[in-house]
Amino acid sequence: MIKHDKEKQELKQEKETQKADEKSQTNNMTDKASVDEESKVADEKEKAEIDAESDEKSEEQPVDEKKLLIITLQKKNDELNDKYLRLFSEFDNFRKRTIREKQDLTKTASAGIIEAILPVLDDLNRAHNSAIENPDLDTLTEGLNLIRTKLNSTLKHKGLEEIPSIGEDFNTDFHEAITHIPAEDKKDKGKVVDEVQKGYILNGKVLRFAKVVVAN
Repeated sequence: MIKHDKEKQELKQEKETQKADEKSQTNNMTDKASVDEESKVADEKEKAEIDAESDEKSEEQPVDEKKLLIITLQKKNDELNDKYLRLFSEFDNFRKRTIREKQDLTKTASAGIIEAILPVLDDLNRAHNSAIENPDLDTLTEGLNLIRTKLNSTLKHKGLEEIPSIGEDFNTDFHEAITHIPAEDKKDKGKVVDEVQKGYILNGKVLRFAKVVVAN
């Protein structure tokens, strides 16, 4: 009887020990699962943070490139604007200088001709004084003829030439017809028969058209 109770007690103790072991094992498994879950959550959180940081860097990078592009374009725009202002200033100075030189040239262009005809003017003044002191018609006529010849020679030296008219075919490049008259002879048709005002050419360019009468 005592032996049976002892065996029963040992069996009960063994069952309790087994239950304790199972409970301990269950608790260990629960703790491990909890640790694994926490580890998994931590890993996922860390991964999410890494992804968020990566996304943030990815978003910041295009912004930096855009800002750099804007700075580069602004610098280039400033350089081009500065170059344009310099060119405009240089052109404006050139334009003003050209206008000033043209005005100076216009003022002094006739100086050479005037200087050349001054001796003729001196001769004309002398002839005038001589005519007052000695009003001889022949002498005056001779003096005026000499002055006229000298003036024509001086002007011809400067490139001035008379346009031939009387007896020439009418040419609109040199002649200006102020009137037309009937031709006395058929061979005179289309020709200049009279000259009202002489025409002149200066260095190959018509300075004044000859005003003429043309026979038709």
